[in-house]
Amino acid sequence: MWAPSLFIAVALAIPSQALHFFIDGAQQKCFFEELPKDTLVVGHFDAQVWDDGSKTYRPNADVGVFISVEEVFDNNHRVVAQRGAANGRFTFSAADSGEHRLCFTPQNVASSGGFFGSSGVHGTVKFTLDMAIGETSKIESTDKGKIDDISQKVRDLNSRLQDIKREQVFQREREAEFRDQSESTNARVVRWTLIQLAILAITCAWQLSHLRAFFIKQKLT
Repeated sequence: MWAPSLFIAVALAIPSQALHFFIDGAQQKCFFEELPKDTLVVGHFDAQVWDDGSKTYRPNADVGVFISVEEVFDNNHRVVAQRGAANGRFTFSAADSGEHRLCFTPQNVASSGGFFGSSGVHGTVKFTLDMAIGETSKIESTDKGKIDDISQKVRDLNSRLQDIKREQVFQREREAEFRDQSESTNARVVRWTLIQLAILAITCAWQLSHLRAFFIKQKLT
């Protein structure tokens, strides 16, 4: 008896809308959504074009999608204008409470990556939309995976930075040790030079004294 009520409560706790619809050519398809203030909306979309050869809807690299979101309550103020590939995601946060208009328009993509405009799309487009509506504090599991990957990369970079810092400290210590050894060697060289000069001076003085005594003894002076 409690199982259906519990399922309904869980379904209401995480609002999500998954649907698909068909668009003829480049016609615009719009939806209206009443959103509370500070509500995060994350949508995943995929547009496939009818292929006469395979008789199925298939991805087409020449087709992109233009997405616009407007605040109906604020003179149709546009808060999202996204032009991109046929599949991807869009996200926005409702700045104020009120009715929002979400519009999707298939467009033909140029080979250079630009857009020829909406008139170039031919055939029926199957548009799949999976839209999750919740508070800004809720993050989808796919986004959590990306955040985890980024966090791991940041941790790896921090680890490499710590290794570089340790290497820098080691190099500074080696430089300080080499500087101390150089200063000690220079001091010993200077001290030994002074000792040699002193010995040379003493030797010269002794030789001069000896010669003077010799000359006096020989009565040469």
